[in-house]
Formats: sequence, structure tokens, C-alpha cells
Amino acid sequence: MHRISADLASDLHDVAGTRRLEQAAAATLPAHTLMQRAGESAARLAMAIAPHARVVWIACGPGNNGGDGFEAASWLQQRGFAPVVTFAGDETRLPQDARQSLDRARKAGVTLAASPPVQWNLAIDALLGIGSTRTPGGAMASWLQQMDAALAPVLAIDLPSGLNADTGVIAREGRWQGGSGARYCLSLLTLKPGLFTAQGRDAAGQVWFDNLGCDSRAEPPVAQLSGAPPATRRQHASHKGSYGDVSVIGGATGMAGAALLAATAALHAGAGRVLIGMLDPRAASIDNAQPELMLRDAETLDLRTSTTVCGCGGGAAIAALLPRVLATSPRLVLDADALNAIALDATLQASLRERAARGALTVLTPHPLEAARLLASDAATVQADRLTSARTLASRFEAVVVLKGSGSVIAGPDQAAPCINPTGNARLATAGTGDVLAGMIGAALTPGRSPFDAVREAVWRHGELADRWPADRPLTAGALARA
Repeated sequence: MHRISADLASDLHDVAGTRRLEQAAAATLPAHTLMQRAGESAARLAMAIAPHARVVWIACGPGNNGGDGFEAASWLQQRGFAPVVTFAGDETRLPQDARQSLDRARKAGVTLAASPPVQWNLAIDALLGIGSTRTPGGAMASWLQQMDAALAPVLAIDLPSGLNADTGVIAREGRWQGGSGARYCLSLLTLKPGLFTAQGRDAAGQVWFDNLGCDSRAEPPVAQLSGAPPATRRQHASHKGSYGDVSVIGGATGMAGAALLAATAALHAGAGRVLIGMLDPRAASIDNAQPELMLRDAETLDLRTSTTVCGCGGGAAIAALLPRVLATSPRLVLDADALNAIALDATLQASLRERAARGALTVLTPHPLEAARLLASDAATVQADRLTSARTLASRFEAVVVLKGSGSVIAGPDQAAPCINPTGNARLATAGTGDVLAGMIGAALTPGRSPFDAVREAVWRHGELADRWPADRPLTAGALARA
């Protein structure tokens, strides 16, 4: 068992793949082995989270996830803790393994109660696992609401109840607001993508993993969790041309700041030269504090050899420049208003798709609403399955796609599995941080480097900056760009 940190690259398996691995493992092990291992692992983590807990409330459901909870209760009881088990289900309909675990808990002296204890020091959610697709109701819904409202920590076994393991969407009665106390999740046998994107990050909290002694390599992953990029060092025998030019096109009337943020980020992320083509001519000398940024006329900016970051604060004016940008830039990052303009124009969409055929590289960086516009859909549909949405965009436009949000998804047209980024936090929910990311990606796309790896690493670094940002300093997009 080990904690999943943002530095660690990991394979992610969906429910179908996990089920196949579970069946293969069970066929080679004595009966009941996996459930016993799961219960022991959950109990050990519970003891580490709350070593001095007097009362541990374990809410068990009607399936094998409940069986894991019964096993955990037996372990805790035998080690001097006071587990109280509540069971939401019909004992006569329990799966065989879970029924045996319930019998073991009774023999160990575990307290079985009709309702939760008045006070507890740790709650264990063993209600619903990966096999459930229903919204928790009745007693389960009530118990989950009590866990969410309490300040005591909550440990979910395998999956927070109601969370879709594949998509990260959580189903709860009413609008789910998240929990008040610390959240932990022990993922068993495999790591699931839903724990790391959409609502999964809030629901799961700190994720731990135990493969239960089983090897998952027989099953191809559906996604990967990005790990920390390798350390890089610039060679002394290099020059600004070794690190490429980045041309930023944007900054329409009233939105010059967006283009400046992208350009500043590209500069501080290591681009050899950064040029800005402002769409608002009145903003030509807007930032005298950064003379390194080279101001150009957006209409005449030579894009044939540079990486172009297009759309940051582009407004409606960006649409007129997009045909030339799409036709001439060998490496192109399309963000914000450029994406919106393309979504409205079938001719621009065709030009975007044609870029890959001539060897040009394109990166799209939509937030969910921009992705929905490109897919002729809506944001709720995009968020309902972020992995599929990102893969669809990558395939449709032959581009590397960064679907931004909690657990940003990076997909490529030639990638068997997308990546989910584990870094970043809600402090990034402020204007301009997306422009900063676009600039960082532009700086990373140097010729000869794997585009997918470059994008994945830039996204990781962008989030990691926010994760280690000092708590006593406000995180603004300008400060993030300079960092």
C-alpha cells in the first residue's frame, strides 16, 4: 500500500478492466482472499489516519464493498479499536464472500447498530463500490450526508459512494457540496480514472493504493496519471535560437492583458524569444516593464518558423487572422477566442483538420464550455465523461487536446491512452491562469521534442506552481506567469 502523489506516474483502469483483473486473480487464489486482503489494508490505513480513535463508524453496503468494510471492522476490533458497523441492506441477499465477512465480524465482537454512533473519530465509507451505478438513497444517503457534515475524517474503501469510477461524476441526492472533514480513499486492485478528474478529486481527497498482491499489467490501462517531468538542464553551448520563438496573437480591445499573460509565461518558461502581435494597436506599448517582449503588428507577424499561441483575449477580431495562422504556423496552440471562432466556422474547422496531413502540430486548450462548442454539445455532457470528450476532440481535429478543469485531461490523436494531470488546485480558478498555461505550452513545443510529452509536462508544471504557492500570498495570473 502506498500514497499516490503528484510525482508518481500510474496506470488507470476502468471498471471493465478492473473486473477482468479481479476475476483472473480470484481464479488463482483461495476463496475469500481478495476481500480479506482488502479489509486488512483498509484497517491498516484507518489506524494510520486515526491512531487514537475511540470510535470508528463503518457504514457497509449490500455488496462486496460492504464485505470489505466487515473485514476492516474485524481487524480493528482485534486491535483494540471500537468499530461500530451500520449495514444498509438485506443480510440474506449478501454475496457469499460478504456474508462470510459479516459472520467473521460478529464472531470478533464487532458492534452492529441500526444507526450511526452519536460521535465518531473516523468514518469508513464501505457502502457502494465500482459495481454500483445508482444514486445512493434511503439510509445510505442519510449516512453519507452525516459523513459529509462532520469534521471527522472519512475513508472511502475503493471508491467514494456514488462516484463513477470511469468518469469522476458523483451522484448524490441534491447538489453535492463536498465534505467538511479530511477525505481519504483507498483504491483497491487498480487505480480508477474517476478518482482524479471531475468531482473525483474532491470526493476522494488523498488517494492511497493497494494492488492486493495482484499484477495489473495483463490489462491495458484506459488512461495514465501524469508523473513529474524529468529534470532538464540547458547546455552552456546553446543560444536563444536553440529554444525557439513563440509568437502570441491576441489582445483585442480591452483584453490586452490576456496576450501579455501568455507572452510573459512563455518568456519565463524558457522560450528563446517572445513576440506579441496585439490586435488592439493602442496597446502597442502597454508593458514597458518587460522590454524582452517584442511587439509586432499581428497582421504582418511572420509565423513560418515560430510556435504560435493564438486566441488569448482575441475577441471577435481573431477570426480574420485564423486562416493565415492555420495555414502557416508549424506549431500552434489555440486557446479561448480562437477556439470559439473555429467552433462557429466549418471552413476553419476543415483547415484545422488539414494541418495534421502536412505535418503541422496543433494543440487545443479548451475549458469545458469551449470544448462543448467545438463538439456541438453542452458543458454538462462534456463534464459527464471528460476522458471521452478529450479523446473525441483529439481524433476529430487531429490535435493534442488539453481539456482543462479539475484533473485536466491530455489526449492525442496517436495516443492509446490519455493522461490525467494530478497537479493544481482551486486557487487557479481566477482570470488569466488559462492564458498562462497557453504560454507555457507554447514555450514547451520546441522542434524535435515529443509534442504530447511537452504538453503533458507543461500542464503538470502549471498545476505544480499552484500547489506549492505560499499560503500567505495571493495567486494571481500575473504572479503565476512570472513564476
